[in-house]
Amino acid sequence: MSRTNFDTLLEAGCHFGHLKRKWNPSMAPYIFMERNGIHIIDLHKTVAKVDEAAEALKQIAKSGKKVLFVATKKQAKQVVAEKAQSVNMPYVIERWPGGMLTNFPTIRKAVKKMATIDKLTNDGTYANLSKREILQISRQRAKLDKTLGSIADLTRLPSALFVIDVMKENIAVREANRLGIPVFGIVDTNSDPSNIDFVIPANDDATKSVEVILEACCAAMQEGLEERKAEKIDMEAAGEAPANRGKKKSAKARLDKSDEEAINAAKAAAFMKEDEEA
Repeated sequence: MSRTNFDTLLEAGCHFGHLKRKWNPSMAPYIFMERNGIHIIDLHKTVAKVDEAAEALKQIAKSGKKVLFVATKKQAKQVVAEKAQSVNMPYVIERWPGGMLTNFPTIRKAVKKMATIDKLTNDGTYANLSKREILQISRQRAKLDKTLGSIADLTRLPSALFVIDVMKENIAVREANRLGIPVFGIVDTNSDPSNIDFVIPANDDATKSVEVILEACCAAMQEGLEERKAEKIDMEAAGEAPANRGKKKSAKARLDKSDEEAINAAKAAAFMKEDEEA
């Protein structure tokens, strides 16, 4: 069963591409026709690509790995933040910090700095500072939180990138390609799909279009997370029996060992008695 359907995508305006003069020839396989100087995207192919991407994202979520959502354009910011939070995934909706993937250790240092400021604030260390110093630290904390707060839980490189408008987020795509991280992307008719591993041809400028596609993908990821949780519970339940059996076995081994020691002690006592009688 498909994650979405033709009518839903049509109502959301996913079929509207860019002006014909702005098109990228590499998107030709995903274009249905041209009308009034605007390219129309083939939604039948979009449905198939959404299903393909959703299944891959489900497997990533099921394996316990992270997907980093990237959308710095204002039409998609709020939608991406809400959907990413619903599946507990990191996201970037402000300016993409250059080198975030290729220079990840430095980014982690900045995140740790933010955590250190919080710790020192809570334990009262900053209470002895002047008002000016506290204000400067508070501004620095707010700036870090704005750009890196949404990736505070990302302790290692993400397993995949989900990008809205691959043309605008070309730096993020290039970094992911350099590190071999698979990229999922909503690709419009003016973009190059050659560097995207999972292409979702659709309108990347309309909020409704982005929301419909993200809803389908995040629903699949939620399924993956639930399946992972269920498997974990089953494994823990199955692991209790062997553990108990192991405890019983070890207890039995201890009993056998004590019996053996008692028998040996009795034999030794009997041997000593025989010596005394002799």
